[in-house]
Amino acid sequence: MTSTSVASTSTVGCCVLSPGEVIAPADAEHLARTFKALSDPSRIRLLSLIASADGGEACICDLTDPVALSQPTVSHHMKQLVEAGLVTREQRGRWAYFRVVPDAIERHAPFLTSTIR
Repeated sequence: MTSTSVASTSTVGCCVLSPGEVIAPADAEHLARTFKALSDPSRIRLLSLIASADGGEACICDLTDPVALSQPTVSHHMKQLVEAGLVTREQRGRWAYFRVVPDAIERHAPFLTSTIR
C-alpha cells in the first residue's frame, strides 16, 4: 500500500491534523471496495462457506441453500467478492466454482493496525 507524508500540521475546521502517513487515493479506493464487499453478512457467510469447503472451493450450486438466498442473489454477492479480490471464479461447464484468495484479508491488516495506533 502506498502512503504519502503530510509535511506540516494544518487546521481544518476545529481539528488539528498532525504530520504522518496518509493512504494514497488509489489504495483508499481499493480498501473501500474490499470493505464494502465485506460489509454484507451474507457475503461474509459465503466467504466462510468457501473457505471451509472440501478442497477449499465451492460450486455456486452448493452455496444457495446454506445462506437461504436465490441463485441470482448469490451470484450477485459472489461477483462483489470476486471484484474485491477476495475470491477467484472458475467456470466449469455451466457451473462456477469459487476459491478464497490466499491472504486476501491479511494483506489489509497493515492498514488497519497502522490506523488505530
